[in-house]
Amino acid sequence: MQRFTVTVVIENKPGLSDPEGETILRDLVLKEGRDESSGDGAHDNGSRENKNSGCRISEIKTAKMLRMTVDSQDAESAVRDVRRVCDALHLYNPIVSSVDITAEPRPE
Repeated sequence: MQRFTVTVVIENKPGLSDPEGETILRDLVLKEGRDESSGDGAHDNGSRENKNSGCRISEIKTAKMLRMTVDSQDAESAVRDVRRVCDALHLYNPIVSSVDITAEPRPE
């Protein structure tokens, strides 16, 4: 048996609204002291420019992340077993959520 760190990322499927992400984006604009209606950081594509870095943030998506330590024969088995557990416990809604599960060997 090997020990793995298995990471499960659950997020809304593309095209679905993410009110939490939208709120964070809006709060970033307000925290920077900008008024969206003034055009002071609002761009045609809906992105926001951060004064400190000069980067433009156009969208923020939130996700739930679970990290587990799993003993398994190999990485593929670890991913398969964790997916089974997530499905059995209904940790996500497959209609609206996508799930990405990865396994990395854990140093002893």
